[in-house]
Amino acid sequence: MRLLFKFNVVFLLLFLLGIGASGYITRDLLRRNANEEIAENARLLMANALAVRAYTQGQIKPLLDTQMKYTFLPQSVPAFSATEVFNTLRKTYPEYAYKEAMLNPTNPRDRAVDWEADLINQFRNGSASGELFGERETPTGGSLFFARPLKIADPACLLCHSTVEIAPRTMVDKYGPANGFGWNLNEIVGAQMVSVPTAVPLARAHRAFTTFMISLAGVLAAIGFVLNLVLYWMFIRPVTRISKLADRVSLGELDAADLNVRSGDEIQTLAESLARMRKSMAQALQLLGG
Repeated sequence: MRLLFKFNVVFLLLFLLGIGASGYITRDLLRRNANEEIAENARLLMANALAVRAYTQGQIKPLLDTQMKYTFLPQSVPAFSATEVFNTLRKTYPEYAYKEAMLNPTNPRDRAVDWEADLINQFRNGSASGELFGERETPTGGSLFFARPLKIADPACLLCHSTVEIAPRTMVDKYGPANGFGWNLNEIVGAQMVSVPTAVPLARAHRAFTTFMISLAGVLAAIGFVLNLVLYWMFIRPVTRISKLADRVSLGELDAADLNVRSGDEIQTLAESLARMRKSMAQALQLLGG
């Protein structure tokens, strides 16, 4: 087996090992980064919804209190405002979603569907607390959801949601007496939910992974090609010439010309040693013949 072939076999094995290890590490890293980006987007949208709620509660609701005596204005409700702002955003980004899902909502559009009710019940029975992250399939593809419990911490909320009798008449006239009542202080009645699509960040991570792996393979292949040239020119070629000269000397061609190697390394030392050996053999044969 030729030396250059052996070198390429070893290089190919190292090439495949390096590609495999780099691919595994890079793929895992890019996927983690994509998931962190998705989670950060979900947190950002949740923070935006909380900001809208706070703005509505602190600045919009006081301005509408007087008018609320004559007609119920849902724009004064923080949950309604946050949902409306997000619905406007969804006209541009339809894959994103925000909902304040309730088990017993005043506004029917806020009623929790099955999977949302399951999350709310996890908050209610204590099996989950603070925040919940998860993934689910939607008609538009994979989506990460971020949920936080909605807890009645402000007694003022009970003015609208404890009983029909004490609720604002304008609100009852608008939504009816059947839903949105019976809430209690410190009770978890629902959950804020943000859904963020996973397809775009994961596709971007896949493209980055593909580009990186193709680039890495190209660089390693170029290195292998250059190493082959260097190996051939610096080692294989002079060693082959020395080997051929040694064969000729071993067959008795003591008048073969010496090789002129000026590499300054072990190859030059080997050529010089061969030249001395040839001269010593020639001298020995002359002495024997004389």
